[in-house]
Amino acid sequence: MAKRAKHKKDAQLIIRINKAERDAFVELCEEVDTSAAREVRRFIRDFLKAHGVEPGAAHENKKG
Repeated sequence: MAKRAKHKKDAQLIIRINKAERDAFVELCEEVDTSAAREVRRFIRDFLKAHGVEPGAAHENKKG
């Protein structure tokens, strides 16, 4: 089985959310044997892919 390439995690994203939502999210992640950070990273990767954005590539803001 091929190992997945490791990507250095060298940045943080700080967000403010409702405490009840945060607690429910963390609890659910624990119940399904994952971490909140892993799921947020997965969301970000999927979101970028859905919008055709390559990580590390310059992205032009199309709003104007």
